[in-house]
Amino acid sequence: MAPARSARAAGTGRELRRGRRRGQTGGAGPADLARVEAATDTALGIRRTLDQHRRREAELSALFDTAGDLAALSDLDAVLRAIVRRARLLLRTDVAYLTLNAPAEGDTFMRVTDGSTSAKFQQLRLGMGEGLGGLVAQTARPYASADYRADTRFKHTAVIDAGVGEEGLRGILGVPLRVGSRVIGVLYAADRTPRDFAPDQIALLASLADHAAVAIDSARLLEETRAALVELNAATATARAQSEAMRRAAETHDRLTDLVLRGGDVSDLAAEIAALLDGGLVVQDADGTELARVGADSATAPARGVAASRGSGHAVAVDGVWVSAVLAGPEPLGSIALSGRPDLTDSDRRLFERAGLDTALLLLLRRSVAEAEDRVRGELLDDLLTAAHASDPRRAGRLCLRARRLGVDLAEPTSVLVLTCEGDLRTRLLTEAARRARTLRGLAGPQGGQVVLLVPTAAPGPLAERLAADLGVAVGAPVTCGAAGPAEGPAHLPAVHAEALRCLRALTVLGRTGQGASLSDLGFVGVLLGDHTDVDGIDGYVQRVLGPVIDYDSRRGTELVRTLDAYFEAGASLSRAKDALHVHVNTVVQRLDRTARLLGPDWNSPDRALELQLALRLNRLRRPPGTGPA
Repeated sequence: MAPARSARAAGTGRELRRGRRRGQTGGAGPADLARVEAATDTALGIRRTLDQHRRREAELSALFDTAGDLAALSDLDAVLRAIVRRARLLLRTDVAYLTLNAPAEGDTFMRVTDGSTSAKFQQLRLGMGEGLGGLVAQTARPYASADYRADTRFKHTAVIDAGVGEEGLRGILGVPLRVGSRVIGVLYAADRTPRDFAPDQIALLASLADHAAVAIDSARLLEETRAALVELNAATATARAQSEAMRRAAETHDRLTDLVLRGGDVSDLAAEIAALLDGGLVVQDADGTELARVGADSATAPARGVAASRGSGHAVAVDGVWVSAVLAGPEPLGSIALSGRPDLTDSDRRLFERAGLDTALLLLLRRSVAEAEDRVRGELLDDLLTAAHASDPRRAGRLCLRARRLGVDLAEPTSVLVLTCEGDLRTRLLTEAARRARTLRGLAGPQGGQVVLLVPTAAPGPLAERLAADLGVAVGAPVTCGAAGPAEGPAHLPAVHAEALRCLRALTVLGRTGQGASLSDLGFVGVLLGDHTDVDGIDGYVQRVLGPVIDYDSRRGTELVRTLDAYFEAGASLSRAKDALHVHVNTVVQRLDRTARLLGPDWNSPDRALELQLALRLNRLRRPPGTGPA
């Protein structure tokens, strides 16, 4: 339609000019010629006005089409490409391009081009006030240059001039892209030949820039909205996942807490946790003693993992094993170790940590129950060892009933063991002894600075020896255990307790700290020493009777004491003594002659022989078994 109208308008103009020439050559008078000239000028003016209106109509139509096209676009890149392409078509230029401002960097950069062939030009950045575009971006006013290369109104830089020169641009028009009072960029139309841009062309590009700025801002807001929606959706998904994890953790915590409050033990709790986390689990107390194991071959809580978890308050992974310290405030109660799950999710890790809280609750309950039970057991033990209570038949019956309620049957053969250790470890010894007493169906409690165990057994000596060794390892210090019994009913327990105390004193006097025995294991020496605690007196007696022989062995490295002991043990038989010593009988005779010279000729008389045998027994018992002669 527009080309047809232009052709008709051109034809009309030629007809008017042709009519004017006919009037001039046809002999018309001056007045007629003046009227023809005036009419022709008026007609040509009307035609120009009509042409302007038509062109303006076409431009407005193109602007409306552009606005519609831009409104239909939502992708920012697509909007920018559409803007520069429409600018190039409307102004019929060789190149159109667009720059956007970068407030953070304080410049404007090339964003999109149409018709450009130079890579250097397409990568230009213009500082505010540099070049035509920088000036437009800084002042928010349109600028046109008929020939940019020769135009001195702008601040030329080597980088800008090189890019413009490589593109071959001469005539350049730039208008600001404004959103309200804010300039967001510059829209350009440019030719590779010098060109004067008419005011209506500048106005046209400015109008296109106004539409473009709105479209750019709308597209940018849309992108930001989309990005915000994506972030919101991600945050919603994260919140939903966290909410689900918290719900699962809360439900699990409720289940585990209910299990604890219903009386479940550590094994039940460990089995539940292992099933929830699909791994193997080991529960240990604060001393590293294993309390429960479910589905784990050899995994335990590494010490450094327990320390790290205790310090951070969270579960930590050490060598593929997750460890969570079980704490009651700052107090360590134990640890749980999870194997088979080297990569725990955040929700499972929090679930594992919650399991540590439930384990702490169970261990605290167990400890409270144990402490209460130990207190009751200790009170019962006090009453059983009190002679006044034990001697009253009615009270003795009540004591038996109380013991039966605690799982202790005083009708069985019952022995008493007294334990002691050095330093500040007696509280630890009491805890370990109470644990062992529950295992043995007995009682344990403190008595006079020592720990007393009342245990159903008819063989107190071997039990004392075993307890001294085991508890010494558990406590980390030598534990000495004196034992006596069994008692013939509750009424005899105070007397058996007194005998166990004498045995403990005898072990101490003999220097056998860290060992366990009963008085019967010490023989008649134990009976003799049970009421004495004078270690120096025992050593003095041994030295007075055997001193010369002991000193001789020490100086010469001989075995006179061992030979003398073997001789008496063999019933004064030289042949049996030499077999026990694995030497020749003459060697035995020579050693005994040397002993006679040291002790005197009456050393083998009945009185002296009895003293020597007692001294030899004391000398042997005051040393730990397996050591050489003193």
